[in-house]
Amino acid sequence: MEPRLGLHELLHVFSFLEARDLLCAAQVDKVWNEASRTKELWRQLCLRRWSSCKASQMTLGTQTWKQYYLRRSELEFRMASGRPEDFTCRALAGHKGEIDDLAYISTSEYRFDGQDKSVVCTVSSDGTVRAWDLHEGMELWSSPVQSAALVNLVTYPRLQLVVTVDERGLIKVWEAENGCEQAAFLLPMYSSTLEACDIPEGPLLLAACAEGALYTLTVPWLQLLSRVNVFPGNPTSLLCSPDRQWVLASTQNSDLSPEVFYTQSLLCRSEDETPASTTLPIWLTSRACWAPDKAARLMVMHRNDNGMQLVITTYELGTRKSRDRVEILVRQIASFLLPDTMMPPHLMKGHGSQVILLVSGSELVLFTIHGLQLVAFQDHQRPITSMWVDQTRVITSSFDLSLRVYMWNKENKFPVLKSCYHLLGGSHRWASGFTHVESDSMSIVGVEARNIGTSILRSYYFQVQCG
Repeated sequence: MEPRLGLHELLHVFSFLEARDLLCAAQVDKVWNEASRTKELWRQLCLRRWSSCKASQMTLGTQTWKQYYLRRSELEFRMASGRPEDFTCRALAGHKGEIDDLAYISTSEYRFDGQDKSVVCTVSSDGTVRAWDLHEGMELWSSPVQSAALVNLVTYPRLQLVVTVDERGLIKVWEAENGCEQAAFLLPMYSSTLEACDIPEGPLLLAACAEGALYTLTVPWLQLLSRVNVFPGNPTSLLCSPDRQWVLASTQNSDLSPEVFYTQSLLCRSEDETPASTTLPIWLTSRACWAPDKAARLMVMHRNDNGMQLVITTYELGTRKSRDRVEILVRQIASFLLPDTMMPPHLMKGHGSQVILLVSGSELVLFTIHGLQLVAFQDHQRPITSMWVDQTRVITSSFDLSLRVYMWNKENKFPVLKSCYHLLGGSHRWASGFTHVESDSMSIVGVEARNIGTSILRSYYFQVQCG
């Protein structure tokens, strides 16, 4: 009789198997079946496959690690394939004006415990902010009509708060659960941009005013911490780094060079104290993005010295701290000219640490930070209006009334993007195209502009059985 492996030896062998092989091993006999269901084997499979996740960030509820692995794998397969049976499409109407912005308020975590839901908030020219449950396909609440059109919003999923600003510069904080107003702050002029900044020192709101000033406010009570004149008389754009330690302030197509601020230096500042910042040695800036996997890596699109060609320059940021001050260190690590044949890009995003995604008209083009063109897609028939990028996929929206879904393959030196499928909107008779797109772990939502001057949400909800 051949000697049988003991449980300890079996577990050691099984630790080298992938999920499919482990499921096959479970069919051999009762002992192998029992060993293949061991908690630690499936926990390690989860952490290996989703290396960016920590065990503490995976919400198991009452399910096992094996159930979590199989359900999350199935959900990702469905979102990658986009078959009609993989999702539920719904149209959510309610706003009486155009939707100007949207953002998820639900936390982007994989739960599979029956408590998971995707909730987005929207602001509109009709003067309301609304919350929508994409799973149920229904409006959760709507604010009272405000005195001016709402033009921008940011969300704080951890705090379940929504912050909006209207066209006159009035900022308000709303509770995401019920839409109750918590606080308000009036800027002297309309806001050109808002940035949510949830850092260890506490949640902040950064607001750039059209007069060129940067305001730092506490959340939720909107108490003023600091005000910095960045570009007096010029509308200013803000862009926070992934870890919220850096803030890029720029004014588009101006001879004023962009500035980078160290966020902590904006927290508490007296009038005669200068925040830690540095000026980048470029001008005529048009677009910028941060590298998600390198929090202090910044890519900026700008004109060259004679103003004739577009350049993308990549910087690494750092700090040198002394007893009473912080000095920002900037090092250029790459720069390249965009092809003359390429229309000036109007959208720019980063992926990983070395990939830049650019949208020019209806074309999506990927470059490395050193200028190597990786791929170009022309899947849309009309201009692309927005782009969503995360670790697993890219989604574009277009005036052709479609969303295009791409998936990342990271087995090569540089990530490879694969074009997967279209999601179609409503009828061209009633709609003029998609203007925005966002996504979380189980849903995709686009803003569909209507020909009568209003907007609706078009949601695509992917789900697996929890039973």
